[in-house]
Amino acid sequence: MRGLTHFITTWMLIILFVAIVFMIYQEANQPETVYVGEEATEASELHPVVEKAKNDLIDQASKIDIDVMITDDVRSKERQDELYARGRSKEGTIVTHAQGGESYHNYGLAIDYAIKDNNGNVIWDIHYDGNDNGESDWFEVAEIAKDIGFEWGGDWQHFKDYPHLQMTFGLSINELQKGYRPPDK
Repeated sequence: MRGLTHFITTWMLIILFVAIVFMIYQEANQPETVYVGEEATEASELHPVVEKAKNDLIDQASKIDIDVMITDDVRSKERQDELYARGRSKEGTIVTHAQGGESYHNYGLAIDYAIKDNNGNVIWDIHYDGNDNGESDWFEVAEIAKDIGFEWGGDWQHFKDYPHLQMTFGLSINELQKGYRPPDK
């Protein structure tokens, strides 16, 4: 009986140790967040990290003769709903699957871009090679953006959103809706 008690105690301690290690690991790998509350005001500008990354993207692209134009950044929920209505209750083609409050744009964590040609015309052709290096400028910009830390909508499986770049900081839309935000650093 004493052997069985020792065996059970040993395994209980091992299980407790593994549980503690798991909890410490989970805590260490949680994104750092700030709770601002569910009634937080809408973002009026890009998150500082996203703003810096946007500027880095434009600078790095210009070094390889690609003129990047930011076509959209922070959006109100009302503007998001207007875009969502396109191709549904309003004329046009569907440009988003996110309603107001469901887009990283609504939280200052996303930008959209296009390419400008040498005459200053906006190019939406993802195969355009304005710097004549044999590669699509659009995809070159996407690679630069990903190296900087953006997630690119062109990599998405179900809805390819080629102009879209976002930084989630490990936060889901659900967490953002509940009032969690990435820290400003």
